[in-house]
This record gives sequence, C-alpha cells and structure tokens, in this order.
Amino acid sequence: MIAYHFPPLAGSSGIQRTLRFVQHLPAFGWQPLVLSTHPRAYEKASDDLLADVPAGTVVRRAFALDTARHLQFAGRYLGWMARPDRWISWKFDAVRQGLKLIGEYKPDVIWSTYPIATAHVIASKLHCKTGIPWIADFRDPMAQDDYPIDLRTRQSYRAIEADAAAQARFCVFTTPGAARIYQQRYPAAASRMVVLENGYDEESFASAAPLSHGASAPAAGTRPLLMLHSGIVYPSERDPTQLFAALGRLQKAGTLSPADLRIRFRASVHDDLLQSLAQTHGAQDFIELCPAIPYREALAEMMAVDALLVMQASNCNAQIPAKLYEYLRAGKPILGLTDPDGDTAGVLRGAGLNDIARLDSANEIARVLPALARDWQQGKAVLPQTQAVQQASRRRRCEALAELLNEMRTV
Repeated sequence: MIAYHFPPLAGSSGIQRTLRFVQHLPAFGWQPLVLSTHPRAYEKASDDLLADVPAGTVVRRAFALDTARHLQFAGRYLGWMARPDRWISWKFDAVRQGLKLIGEYKPDVIWSTYPIATAHVIASKLHCKTGIPWIADFRDPMAQDDYPIDLRTRQSYRAIEADAAAQARFCVFTTPGAARIYQQRYPAAASRMVVLENGYDEESFASAAPLSHGASAPAAGTRPLLMLHSGIVYPSERDPTQLFAALGRLQKAGTLSPADLRIRFRASVHDDLLQSLAQTHGAQDFIELCPAIPYREALAEMMAVDALLVMQASNCNAQIPAKLYEYLRAGKPILGLTDPDGDTAGVLRGAGLNDIARLDSANEIARVLPALARDWQQGKAVLPQTQAVQQASRRRRCEALAELLNEMRTV
C-alpha cells in the first residue's frame, strides 16, 4: 500500500482511508505492507493516530523532501521540481524500498492512493518491474479542465492517469460521479473502474470521549442552535461568502439572530478570511473560529453539537468530503450547502436528509436556515437514517476492498 497520507501526518482527513484499510484488512484475510514517506516530508506531524496502526504492521518510510520547503531558494523553486507534486523526490527511494519489500514479502497486489500523484508514479514503476497487479486508488478526479492551474502540471496529471487506466487492473474512485468521468475519459478501461466510498471508523467513535460543546440537553429556546463545520474551508471549493450574506440579511430582517444560531468553524485553516468575510456581510456575531484539536476530540465534538454543516461547491459535484461520513455517524441534523445534483447531496438524500441549499445562493440558504433552526427548537430536526449510517462504516468499505483483492487473486 503506497500512501503519502499515513501517521504521523497531521491535518488531513485523507489519512483515514489508508489507515483504516490497514487496520481492518487482516480480518478479511489480507496483510497490508505500507510504503510511505519519511515524516520530514510532512508539513505537520502528530503522534495522535500512530497507536491506531496495528502492532506488527510493516511500514517502510522512503526518503522524501517537500520541494516547497526543502528545495526552495529565496522563497522560490523551479516548477519541474514539483511535478506532478512537491513530493516527487519520494519516487526514487520509494521504488528502491518497494522492490526490497517485494523481494522480502512477495505481495499479491500493489495499491497506491492519490491525492499525492507521486504515489501512482511509484506504483506504476513497481508494477512494470515486477508484473504484480496494481490497484490505482484515485479517490477524486485528478486532471480537470481548470485543475491543476499550471498547464504543465495538468499535463503530467493527464499522463499519470492515462498510464493508470492502461496498466492498473482496477481504478478505484470514492464517488459515482468521479467514476463516470473516467469511464467516459478512458472508455477502454471503463469495466475496470469501480466505486469504493469513504466512510467512518466505528472504533474511533466508540473511544471518543464525550465533550460538552453545547449539546442539545438544555431546553429548546434557552440557547442558540450550535452548528459545527469541522475541517478546512477551502476559499473556492467551500466558499462561505453567500452563507455569510444570508446570515447578515436574515439578521437585518429580524428573521434569525445570533440568539437563534451559532456556527462554529473548527480548524478552518483560513480563519482570517472567514473573519473578514463575516464582517463584510454583518455576520460576525453568528460565527466562532476555533483551532485544530486531536482527531478523537474532533469526533466527540461532532457528537456533542446540535447540527453539522457541510459545504461543497458545484465544481466539486463528483467529490464527497470524507468528513461527511463521520457527520452521518455523529447522528446529528446536517445542513448541506451544495449543488442538489452533486454526489454530496446524493449521500445526504440517501440518508434521509433534505436540508440542502446551493453554496452559491444566498436566497436558498436564507430559506433553509430559519426552517432548520425552527425544527431544532421544536424537536423536529431530521436525523440520518440508521441503515445509511451502518452502510458507511470503514469496516464495510474494507470488506468491499477485500472482495476486490480476492477477485485479483483469482484472475
């Protein structure tokens, strides 16, 4: 399993996918070997999740540098030194270490995971050198019409994904929309493209200590509804401008006030931007900005607040924030500010949740927010359906991966 996102990396929910596969695969007859980077390559590191790596798991860490931090001069570096990404230096020692692992343990399958594209470069090299079948875990789309912004980087992404479509036994995506995009882009490989969604880890929720963050114990009407957005607020893909515009408009109209609603942004990474936008639209009294906390504390907070907020712009219709599955398990009402035609809205509706408004429409948001606050005050807020929650567990997802691995073993 070739993965940049692995403990002790901190600050990315993407770490959960590989970590939980590593944790649960042995129960389904598969023993993972992990090939990752030296921790120096991580911008932030934490021991928070190291204990979740099962004892005895073989983890090799190849030499890697972050071009932007380690190879820059006077704040600049050459573009080719960061294509397809800033960790391309990982490739050289990773191929060497990977060949050593293959020689020692004779694995049946090579598995690599994006969003660090270099992982696929490494896997392709190892596959070509050894003939071991390869699963390319794309998660989300790589090259898009306007992403990456740098044309040469976008071209390198195109080359990597085309190579994976040609060489990998299976290409795996986390959403139906992403799979459809690639089935259309590479029709000859369409039958080898499958969906394996993200999920939540039940064991992590079970061990998350309860927190007091404004849970719904107090009588309705005695305090504002506390809604949480947990995680990064990307300025483009999760732009809260129209949310703040709607809040300012509702307060001026006397329809909704900070006494009715409080929105907490936890670990947004862009607090200054959020504060500025909120002040511009007169919504600053509705929001609070809070720093990052350890993973299990973040889960406990999700279970302690009154409602949860997910934001996803229409240019990400083929993507689903991994955090959404943890939101479902937290068992709280969820407000989805997203395109009703996108995959994120599809997951919400599949769980029986219909509080959805477009992220770029202040009018739609202004209609949904007061109704959600009123339903909560009256004890009528809709919660995720139990069956949908159970189906989204990481263990269920791991069982599906094991079935895919078993299929490769029999071919």
